[in-house]
Amino acid sequence: MGVSERGTGAAPVGPVGLEGLPKPVQDVNQPMCPSRGVLEHVTSRWGVLVLAALLERSYRFSELRRTIGGVSEKMLAQTLQTLERDGFVHRDAKPVIPPRVDYSLTPLGTEAAEQVWALARWTERQVDTVQAAREAYDEARA
Repeated sequence: MGVSERGTGAAPVGPVGLEGLPKPVQDVNQPMCPSRGVLEHVTSRWGVLVLAALLERSYRFSELRRTIGGVSEKMLAQTLQTLERDGFVHRDAKPVIPPRVDYSLTPLGTEAAEQVWALARWTERQVDTVQAAREAYDEARA
């Protein structure tokens, strides 16, 4: 959708859905667009880091927690469950004693992970520039 079509208030329609009715085109700028929730999940603090880690290989829960410094057990469990529900993460529970659960990316998860990982890497490269901008901003307002 082009910039000129955004914010018109009317939801554009796309292909025909299951009920034979036109499906609305997703527009993240619309307040009730479901893509906002998906965007929130993949770009959340822990969502980005989980997707990035799983881009390398599959992990067990404890390995993943050690890889992603600072994440609590509760937040990691919630993030993995959300990403699994959205179809980004595959949870493979093996029926062994002790239980073994591996997490990996689905094809959709790999696609999302590549996108957010590129943004994360760009952010790492720009930290000095952002810090300089913050200092200039703060100095101008002091």
